[in-house]
Amino acid sequence: MTGTSKPGIQAARLPADRLTDNFTDLHAPLTKHEAFIEADRCYFCYDAPCINACPTGIDIPMFIRQISADNPNGAAKTIFNENIMGGMCARVCPTETLCEQACVREAAEGKPVKIGLLQRYATDHLMETTSAHPYTREAETGKHVAVVGAGPAGLSCAHRLAMKGHTVTVFEAKEKSGGLNEFGIAAYKTTEDFAQDEVAFILDIGGITIENGKALGRDIMLDQLARDFDAVFLGFGLPDVNALGLSGEDAKGCEDAVDYIARLRQTDDLASLPVGRNIVVIGGGMTAIDIATQTKLLGAETVTICYRRGPEQMNASPYEQDVARTHGVTIRHWLQPQSLRHGEDGSVSAITLEYTSLDGGKLTGTGETLTLEADQVFKAIGQSPEDSPLSGVDLSLERGRIKVGDDRKSSHTKIWAGGDCIHGGEDLTVAAVEDGKVAAEDIHRALMA
Repeated sequence: MTGTSKPGIQAARLPADRLTDNFTDLHAPLTKHEAFIEADRCYFCYDAPCINACPTGIDIPMFIRQISADNPNGAAKTIFNENIMGGMCARVCPTETLCEQACVREAAEGKPVKIGLLQRYATDHLMETTSAHPYTREAETGKHVAVVGAGPAGLSCAHRLAMKGHTVTVFEAKEKSGGLNEFGIAAYKTTEDFAQDEVAFILDIGGITIENGKALGRDIMLDQLARDFDAVFLGFGLPDVNALGLSGEDAKGCEDAVDYIARLRQTDDLASLPVGRNIVVIGGGMTAIDIATQTKLLGAETVTICYRRGPEQMNASPYEQDVARTHGVTIRHWLQPQSLRHGEDGSVSAITLEYTSLDGGKLTGTGETLTLEADQVFKAIGQSPEDSPLSGVDLSLERGRIKVGDDRKSSHTKIWAGGDCIHGGEDLTVAAVEDGKVAAEDIHRALMA
């Protein structure tokens, strides 16, 4: 049996069957009986706070009532009316800080209705039991819209525009569509190639063409799109990963968490993926949680997340932090990276961190340090924008991100934007979906005026 005692980065730290078990669905889907029981717990509040807590405004009591009436496909349609990616959001949304946190039963009993699992039950049922798309296109408008990015924002926008009768061409830099749903989410949250199933489901409405391998600023230019199309939606996310700012961080073993997660998501053989024995993750968001948990599941012996502030400031929800701890990940706070140590071969062998504290509200180092052995250090401290793809067009930016109004329209008369690339954008799939939907509605109004 393969052991985990060897130092360094290596593949097959665990047997293949163990890896398969480790990366099964984090939450088993509800059976029909379980869905009925859970739906029966809903109070069907008239002024349901869960609706207000949902970024896409899904009528949650309505779809749960439809499940109770044994109409799961009707429930799915209620969900898709507001969130065409309701299937993925049911898997990856932090419901514990959104709709379920707002649930009346959470306030009264500390045990909310399992809204996310009920949403998955309904959307999966429709996608698995019918080949007919739940929406038909309106009459062709003759308008052609360009969408940059086949992630949640772009696909949401494209679907809503197609439904309104517009023709949409989506330009995607990668050879595969789906964005972070395909490349950036922990594999145990979205199994069995669901991200691609959802892309196919969205495209079934018709009127949408995706051109993969087309990057903005390389293969297509924004000024050209603005000239050639009736409107443009930008949903290309954030391309760059923030650096630690340490000497030698380009050495073997110091890696971008986003890149590694993408490799993990695309591999057909988990046993072929090299992973360290001792791993340190720098960051406090969902990417940090996802990379830490998955490397532990791949067979790493010790995985430690180090975050520069306290637990209350972590972007990852308490629930997600508990998921990581349950799988054996250690989370340490008030530590910031100071330096890397390298072995004889030049690869990372340890990281030294400095303890931090708040002094008058400002984060400062205390001078006290801690060194952790590490053959892999993952950077998960956020992503940054790249403004070069936006050259040639006069767009208002703030901190490198596109400034938009409530309608997601930019300062340019023909350009809208949503998702991570906009200023103030939330790092949530469901928020990106809402951006795309809102932008599509405003684009439609503008084109039909």
